[in-house]
Amino acid sequence: MIVRTVLGDVSPESLASVYMHEHLILDSRLIAQQFPHLLLDSVDHAVEEVAACRASGVGAMVDTMPCAGGRDPIRLAEVSRRSGVAIIATTGLHTAKYYPDHPWAMTGASEELAALFIADLEEGIDRFDHRGTAIELTTHRAGIIKVATSTEELDARDVRLFEGAAMAATATGAPILTHCEEGRGGMEQIACLTELGVAPNRVVLSHTDKVADVGYHRDLLATGVNLEYDQSLRQTPAEEKGTAWLLSEMIEAGHVDQLMLGTDGARRSLWTSLGGAPGLAWLVTGFTDVLRSHGLDEAQLRTMFETNPQRFLSFEATA
Repeated sequence: MIVRTVLGDVSPESLASVYMHEHLILDSRLIAQQFPHLLLDSVDHAVEEVAACRASGVGAMVDTMPCAGGRDPIRLAEVSRRSGVAIIATTGLHTAKYYPDHPWAMTGASEELAALFIADLEEGIDRFDHRGTAIELTTHRAGIIKVATSTEELDARDVRLFEGAAMAATATGAPILTHCEEGRGGMEQIACLTELGVAPNRVVLSHTDKVADVGYHRDLLATGVNLEYDQSLRQTPAEEKGTAWLLSEMIEAGHVDQLMLGTDGARRSLWTSLGGAPGLAWLVTGFTDVLRSHGLDEAQLRTMFETNPQRFLSFEATA
């Protein structure tokens, strides 16, 4: 079993605490012009931020920006080398708002998308991130596939994306991460991927902790998928029905083996290296203290930060 990082394949057991949903490099003309609060283009700032996480025990991060949305394999590799933290890059596609200049991302056939995702996973990521007129493959490969929906119902573009992702996962053994807009649409995503032959335990849903509905989370977890909670940096430690409360509820319901954590730290205002707060390291420092105050023990924390990500990020053998 291997986990594929931007610097090469590693054993799952070599990964210390894992952040499952990060944004370390986010750089495109669209982001700079329309979403400047998301612009994360500095290797030096990223290294400073990630190194603080490393000093707090973090060993790996999943950078979840997929194809043509602001990803940069060269800069991610440099951040990994300089910080000492393993970084798993992502293939796949994000929501439609990231692709006004890339019609192929909106209308491409599922087979074409699958071929692109497989190339990212097995050959190398294009240094121009599929935004130029030429392709120049790097040695840096993706280690996970991302799909995203903007509403609770999948439209025709979403279906083609999910089909392409399912084909790529089947061909390579890579896991799939999903973006749930405002935390919603999880059941619809699961139904689509399951129909396409993807095993639920090979899927992790992101951002669902935006929805403070215990029944919704129980229904999602009952299907066998994994959930990645990533809203804690945007909440106060005393948030009444926040991420810590949801985690304690789902663990009490017996789902600790399906839960993982991240920061979704795609905000300049969250990075201490950019003058923000509380910093990405807070997830394994301050937030773990909040979780302990909700009754979680060290074994449960280790399961969510290490055991579950190590298992989930491992490539499965293909026929």
